[in-house]
Amino acid sequence: MQAIAESLGQSYSNSLYRDDEYAREEFVRGNEQFKTLTPSLSMPPIASPQAFLRAHTDDSKNPDCKIKIAHGTTTLAFRFQGGIIVAVDSRATAGQWIASQTVKKVIEINPFLLGTMAGGAADCQYWETWLGAQCRLHELKEKERISVAAASKILGNLVYEYKGSGLSMGTMICGYTKKEGPTIYHVDSDGMRLKGDLFCVGSGQTFAYGVLDTNYKWDLSVDEALYLGKRSILAAAHRDAYSGGSVNLYHVTENGWVYHGNHDVGTLFWEIKQQEKSFNNVVGN
Repeated sequence: MQAIAESLGQSYSNSLYRDDEYAREEFVRGNEQFKTLTPSLSMPPIASPQAFLRAHTDDSKNPDCKIKIAHGTTTLAFRFQGGIIVAVDSRATAGQWIASQTVKKVIEINPFLLGTMAGGAADCQYWETWLGAQCRLHELKEKERISVAAASKILGNLVYEYKGSGLSMGTMICGYTKKEGPTIYHVDSDGMRLKGDLFCVGSGQTFAYGVLDTNYKWDLSVDEALYLGKRSILAAAHRDAYSGGSVNLYHVTENGWVYHGNHDVGTLFWEIKQQEKSFNNVVGN
C-alpha cells in the first residue's frame, strides 16, 4: 500500500497540475481516503483484551462469568461429482431466545464463490462482505477470478491477526475454478484453515453429520445431493433447539452457483416424513 501511495505521489509531482493548489489538496484528500481502506478494529481500553474475554465470557472455565455467549446454527457443504452443495438453516438465537427465523446464512461473495455463516452473525457478515471486496479488487488487478484457496487464505490471515480478541466465526468458503474444480475450505476465528470434501458447522452439526455420513457418496446425482443437503439440515432443525426456520439451498457448478430456494422446515418435515416413512415418533399432521 505504501508503494502504491508513493507511486501516486510521484505521478502527481510530474503532472502538469503540480502547481495547482486545488489539485494538490484533492490528491492529499484522496490519498488519505485510500489509507482508510485497510480494515482495523478499535480495541477496548484494557491491558489485555484476551485475558478480559477469558475472565468474563469463558463459562467452561468460570461458571460464574458475567457473559455467557451461546451460539446456534447448522451449516454444511460437501463436494460430489456434480459440484458442491451448500445448505444452511435460518434461525438466529440470543441465548435461549429466538431472535429471527429468516437470517440469510450464505454470503454470495461473487457469482462463483459462497461463504457460510456460523458463530457471531455480525463478525461473519462483516468480514465475509469485506472478503468480497478483496476478491473484486483481485479481479480488477489480475484480470481473472480469485481462486478459492487464495480467498480463504485472505480471510484466514485476517482473522488470525485478531486471534483471542473475541471474534466468533466458523465459516466455509466454497467455490469452483477451472484449476481447482469444486473446492471447500473451512476457516474459523482462530485462523485455522482446512480443505476438505465435507464440513458441517454449528450446534446442530452432530445431527446433520449423522445423515451425511450415512448417505454421502461421491457419485450422487444433482437431485440426490440437493435432497441430502435438505435432509441433513432438517435433522438438525428437528433436534437442535438453536437451528430451525428454513433451509436455504445452493448448488455450485463450473458455471457458478445456483440458488435452489428457501424451504420452510415445518412444511419440509411433513413432506419428508410422508415420503420416507420416517420420524415415526411424531404422530399427526
